[in-house]
Amino acid sequence: MGRYLIRRLLQFIPVLLGALFLLHYMTVVGIQISGDPVRALFGDNPPPESVLAAMRADYGLDNPCLDRRFDPCVAMFVERLGQYATGDFGIDLRQGRPITEHLGERFPTTMRLALIAVVFETVLGIALGVLAGLRKDRFVDNLVRASTVLLIAFPVFIIGTLIQVYVGVKLGNWIRGQDSMPDWFGQMFTVTYSADYPWLSLILPGLVLGAFSLAAIARLTRTSVIENLRADYVRTAKAKGMPGTRVVGVHTLRNSLIPVVTYIGFDIGNLMAGAVVTEGIFGVPGIGQFVFQGTQNKDAGIVVGTVTILVLVYLIFNLVVDLLYAVLDPRIRYD
Repeated sequence: MGRYLIRRLLQFIPVLLGALFLLHYMTVVGIQISGDPVRALFGDNPPPESVLAAMRADYGLDNPCLDRRFDPCVAMFVERLGQYATGDFGIDLRQGRPITEHLGERFPTTMRLALIAVVFETVLGIALGVLAGLRKDRFVDNLVRASTVLLIAFPVFIIGTLIQVYVGVKLGNWIRGQDSMPDWFGQMFTVTYSADYPWLSLILPGLVLGAFSLAAIARLTRTSVIENLRADYVRTAKAKGMPGTRVVGVHTLRNSLIPVVTYIGFDIGNLMAGAVVTEGIFGVPGIGQFVFQGTQNKDAGIVVGTVTILVLVYLIFNLVVDLLYAVLDPRIRYD
C-alpha cells in the first residue's frame, strides 16, 4: 500500500505540470488575442504609457512574448513555476491583493458547498437507487426513474430559480415569520449567503448543486443493484437461508457501491468546478464566482490559481476513491 501511494503521488507531478502549462498557454493566448488587460482596466481613458508600463511590470505582464500571437511563452512559464510552487499566483488586477488571499477566503466556502452537495446526493441518491432496484418495475421504481429524468433534463439555473422562489422565498418567509421557530432554522431556507451561518445558509445552494448528481447516482445505484441481485453469490446466500436484510446490506449493496464510489470521486471535482452558476444564483462568495470574475477581467492569475486548486482536489479525491475500492472489494489489493 505504501509503495502504491508513493507511485500515485509521483503521478500527480506530470498531471499538475500538464494542467499548469495548458492553463498558461490558454491565458497567454487570450491576452495575445484580446489585447493588454492592464490598458483594458481604464477603458477609454488610459493613463500615460509610463504608468501602464509600471503596472505591467508589477503584474508580470511585461514579457515581449505577449505581443506575439500564439507564442506559448515557455520561458515565462518556467519562470512562473517557481512562484506557483510557493503558492504565489500574483496579485489580482482589480483590487491589487494577492490572489492567494482571495483563494484562502473563498475556497472554504466552496468546499462547504461541495460537501453539502456530496452528502445530499450520496445519501439520498443511494437510498433511492436501492429502493428502486429492490422494487424493479413497480410504482416506486417508476417514480424514481421519472423524477431523476426530470432532474437531469432541467438546467441548474432553472432548478436554482425554482428553489429560490418556492422554497427560499415563499416557504422561507413563512418559516421566518413564525415566532416559535428559532433563527437558525430559518437560515436553512435563506436565498442569500450569510457569514454568520456559513453552513446553514449553504443548504439550499448545496441541494441545487447536487441535484443533477443525485439523479445520476440514483440511476447508477438502481442499475447496479438490479445487476448484483442476479449474481450467483446472491443466489447462494439466499439458498443458504441468509436473512434478506443481510443479503441486501452486506452482499448486494457492498458490491453495488463500487461504480457509485467511482462516480462520486470524479463528481467532487466537477461540483467545485460547476459551482459557478450556483454561486452566481445565490450570491455565494466562493471560488466559482471568483474565477468567473477573473475571466471577465482577463486576469490570468485568478484563473490559473483557482484551476490549480481544483486540479489538486480532483487528484486527491480520486486517490481516496482508489483506496476505497480495496475496502469495498476484497479482491482488489494494492501491492
